[in-house]
Amino acid sequence: MKTKKKVLVGMSGGVDSSVAAAILIERGYDVYGATLKLWDTPDTCNRHTRTCCSLEDVEDARATAFRLGIPFYVLNMKEQFREKVVDYFVDSYLEGETPNPCIACNKHMKFSGMLIKALSLEMDYIATGHYARVVYDNKIGRYILKKGVDLSKDQSYVLYMLNQYQLEHLLLPLGDYRKTEVREIAEKKGLVNARKPDSQDICFVDSGNYVDFIKKYRNIVIPEGTYVDKEGNVLGKNKGMIHYTIGQRKGLGISFPEPRYVIDKDSKTNTVTLGTRQDALVSSLIARDMNYILYERPEKGLKVQAKIRYSHKEVPAKVIPLDDDKAEVVFETPQPFVAPGQSVVLYLDDMVVGGGIISKTRSLDE
Repeated sequence: MKTKKKVLVGMSGGVDSSVAAAILIERGYDVYGATLKLWDTPDTCNRHTRTCCSLEDVEDARATAFRLGIPFYVLNMKEQFREKVVDYFVDSYLEGETPNPCIACNKHMKFSGMLIKALSLEMDYIATGHYARVVYDNKIGRYILKKGVDLSKDQSYVLYMLNQYQLEHLLLPLGDYRKTEVREIAEKKGLVNARKPDSQDICFVDSGNYVDFIKKYRNIVIPEGTYVDKEGNVLGKNKGMIHYTIGQRKGLGISFPEPRYVIDKDSKTNTVTLGTRQDALVSSLIARDMNYILYERPEKGLKVQAKIRYSHKEVPAKVIPLDDDKAEVVFETPQPFVAPGQSVVLYLDDMVVGGGIISKTRSLDE
């Protein structure tokens, strides 16, 4: 008799991961549910901010597991989460970057920590409710990460850090479905979260105010800084560098005859550089911590489509691999508001070539 393959499904309490578990049961897997306990959310957590309000989400995940008739675990990873995600987020902001903590969480918690736990429990796979696809290409002998069928929900951008070993042990059952179909499945199965809104904000910033969280977390006061133009001329006072993000135009507290945007930040001098959209254009960037999926290392000058933030449209570029896990990405057409700390993800058609964290940019006049 053939033994069923065991899979540990990361269940956040939302509709996507719940339906992922249901689909895997139908496909004949021996399914176990697990919620990662990452952060102690205050009792004052505002459900309307659409963050992951931990207690409610754990109970929704538990209720779903009960409905599906599968075992359910709560895995305590709070210490690792604080170190690898929260500290990283805070440090990056204080250094003038714009980090993506969800990518750090995927890298260290969901696809590293959870996989280690699953394998220790003699599971064969882990699974999540991400909209992306994993396929094995016999010709190149590698696992490939592809966009989800529902391009409006595609989440391959936040999965670029996966390595071949993790992809070998990963199931992404929602990659072939559209969001509307997922909700229909949830309703047919009577799941409690069939119409639950998607969480959109950072789970550990329950107020939605990053600056207030950082000040409280580090018990620090953020001093005022100065606005400067790209030549270094002082334009006025700002509230402190971490209050601003690259590309910001509103809420600057200073007016000009024509629109001005945040085009740079310097944590050492606590300055925020303002300029026009033209001033914000960059011709290329340097990314660190590069991870490649489609190749062991792509050829120099490979033409790709580059995505510089989750909501950004892909643009033509070429990638030049460098030493020390770095790469230069040269845009075919200069791009505005490229923010250090964000991730650049590279594609060939619907396949993820790889990606890394933006560390430097080169403006048009450099």
